[in-house]
Amino acid sequence: MGDDGYSSSVWESTDHSDPSNPGHTPYGVFQPGIPSPIHESVTSPALTSVPLKPSSPPPRSSSDSLARSSTSKWRDSIPITVERKDTLSTIPDDTASLVEPSFDENVLRALCELDCGVPLLLDRIKQSMVSCREASVFFKKRAVLEEEYGKGLQKLARNTSEVYSMNDGKAGSFVHAWQSSMKVHEAMAENRIRFAQRLNEMSDELASLAKEVDKNRKQTKELASRYERALQEAEMNLEKSKARLDVSSEELERVLLQKEGESFNESAVQAKSPGVLGGKRALGKAVAKGGLLLKGKNPGNILRQEDDIRSRVSNASDTYRKAFTDTQTMRQEYFNFQLPRILRALKECADEIDLGTQYHLTRYAFLFESIVLSDGSTLVPVSPDEGVGLKPLIESIDNRADFKIYMQNYAYARGGVPTRGPRRDGPAEEGFLPPLPTIGVGYAAVQPSHTPTNGANAQIQIPDRGRPTFGVDLAEQMARDHVELPSILEKCCGVIERYGLYSQGIYRISGMARKVSLLKERLDKDLESVNLDSDEWTSDINNVTSVLKLWFRELPDPLLTLNLHQGFIDAAKIENDRLRHIRLHERVNDLPDPNYATLKYFMGHLYKISQCEADNSMSIQNLAIVFGPTLFGQISGNGSISGHANGGGMADAAFQSKAIETILEHYTDIFVDETEVGA
Repeated sequence: MGDDGYSSSVWESTDHSDPSNPGHTPYGVFQPGIPSPIHESVTSPALTSVPLKPSSPPPRSSSDSLARSSTSKWRDSIPITVERKDTLSTIPDDTASLVEPSFDENVLRALCELDCGVPLLLDRIKQSMVSCREASVFFKKRAVLEEEYGKGLQKLARNTSEVYSMNDGKAGSFVHAWQSSMKVHEAMAENRIRFAQRLNEMSDELASLAKEVDKNRKQTKELASRYERALQEAEMNLEKSKARLDVSSEELERVLLQKEGESFNESAVQAKSPGVLGGKRALGKAVAKGGLLLKGKNPGNILRQEDDIRSRVSNASDTYRKAFTDTQTMRQEYFNFQLPRILRALKECADEIDLGTQYHLTRYAFLFESIVLSDGSTLVPVSPDEGVGLKPLIESIDNRADFKIYMQNYAYARGGVPTRGPRRDGPAEEGFLPPLPTIGVGYAAVQPSHTPTNGANAQIQIPDRGRPTFGVDLAEQMARDHVELPSILEKCCGVIERYGLYSQGIYRISGMARKVSLLKERLDKDLESVNLDSDEWTSDINNVTSVLKLWFRELPDPLLTLNLHQGFIDAAKIENDRLRHIRLHERVNDLPDPNYATLKYFMGHLYKISQCEADNSMSIQNLAIVFGPTLFGQISGNGSISGHANGGGMADAAFQSKAIETILEHYTDIFVDETEVGA
């Protein structure tokens, strides 16, 4: 705590006052009968210039105050040993902007005006340390739970996979699905273990932060106590000097009364003695010191007594004047310089631990959200390119095909081994019946019942019209087909609204990969010939929704375009709802005509879906989470577009969803004209 950077308007006003003014009194000079300005320093406007800012007044020089030199010994006798450390230095620089530190100078001024500013801040820091330690303990316990869960799940998945490979379990599609599901569990377990490691790091950082702040708090508290004790001692010395001066003045007054031959009136003496001690007590002290009133009225003795008492009064007056000046200067120094610095140090400690705790809580919320989203994307991948989710893996089990293969292998392996059961064939005279013709072809009869379906599917050869739909630029599609909206969009949205408007989890639940791939191939070859109203597609509407999402993802330029991508993200980051709505409306209006028409139609479709939230559980927020990455596309490191969330696009996923959510919430304001509403 250096002396520079703090200025006092009280000191400057006394230094620059007009010495020619008859009422002017130099600061620090003892003037009996003039009210002392000591107590004015407590509420003086000097506190308004405490902050060390570029706009603050220039630093005070040593010549600004007459009393600064007299307090150098006091300041030197109390060395400032507070050594504050940057306990937030362990926080990564790239995420430190989550909580912006700030210092409110108005709060500091208010604290300086309070008599309880120091204990107030000390108690507040103690509360903050308790909160910080509680958060640290919570992170540590949560880390233990996550680590136990992750390691337990990882061990279970690995052991289960190894044990199944050694046992005589089902083969075929089941073993593939089973082993793949164990790998899904291992991936989730690894995510939990990494989450536990991060929690341990945050717990240690919070514990270290609380420890350092506690150390700084104790040092600053000790420093404040030293200053207060020094000021209290100076005030006690001032009172003692005042008492001695009063006693000496009373003795002098009594001698003067005797010298003039006046009668001694104790009550009059008491009235003229406004000192701290009472008249009787002062008289007793005077008699004890020299017995002045009991001696004879010898003029020579009275003169000698008068000279002696005048000398003592002069010495007591000098001592009182020096004590008064020192106490006044020390009080000004304490309230105008030292107290604001102590309060600033304590307030910085409080801000440091509060901001540190808030930062780690924000970081915890972000990591928790990320781990939950990671588990969700592992179980239900957004794109087929990310892999197969747990439910599609289980649905890929084909028990009929597995049993057919098992039956073939079993019959082949045991074909030449005689059985112990009853014989099937034998001579007729021994009672054996001739073989039934259907028995021999029983398996062959079963096989056509299964293969015609596949054969029928395989025999449907859709001619390729040479007008692909997937992976073609949106404007080129619409110009080629001479349409105002993409045909696949109208076709898919129509059947979804007819058959899937009340389907649980519409657009969130993925269809079967095989069915989705088949439908995509047919639509890409001949869009018009595909009947989406047939039972083949309406039985599971999720296949149609998955194809539509796949069409959006495979657009060379995303629906919201690369050029406007950052503009949408910046608008979504605005916290004010009204301003965010306006900025996103402007970005929507900037879209090319084909993109604007497509977005308007599709947002209207999603708006209808959200109106049935009570039945399909798809709120606007859920739809925004699904279609945020889909409509924006994901920009990889080399500038290319990918349809799934990876690489740098993951950082903008939350803002992408926020943009779609805001557009859906204000769908009628953005897209629907008043004329359309009237119609």
